[in-house]
Amino acid sequence: MMNNSATLYEQDFYGWIQHHIRLLQQRKLAELEIELLIEELESIAKRDRYELTSYFSLLIAYLLKWQFSLKQLDEPWQTFHEHSWRSFILERRYQINSLLEMSPSLKPHLLEAVNKAYSKAVKLASDETGFPVKTFPSTCPYTLEQLLDEKFFPDQETIA
Repeated sequence: MMNNSATLYEQDFYGWIQHHIRLLQQRKLAELEIELLIEELESIAKRDRYELTSYFSLLIAYLLKWQFSLKQLDEPWQTFHEHSWRSFILERRYQINSLLEMSPSLKPHLLEAVNKAYSKAVKLASDETGFPVKTFPSTCPYTLEQLLDEKFFPDQETIA
């Protein structure tokens, strides 16, 4: 076992975290590596916002694929993709809602996350459908309420 906390941080991050948890539980605040703890806490906050944006990118990409390409597929491909994409869309919504349940303070950042996610979503939808990027609206055609509504699946005419 390493006795130098900085070495532990570099070689066994999980062990370093456990060590600091014990220090906090024992109220040994003087032994804490405050700067590293601050850095890691900031990193966690950034990761959660990145994760939210990433989930929205995937959700919106699949909603765009659903709206712009599903009806153009021949049977049985249309049925196959509809089932597959529906499951994927619902899973992304579940992940977003789970993240918001764990970290409700992310809610004020939802629109920002959607706006950041949209350009990546368009690129993903374009890459996967073969449609040019200009096929898709320049801004997200779905409201935040629609994005989070597990019953919402866009028609080809649906544009918010």
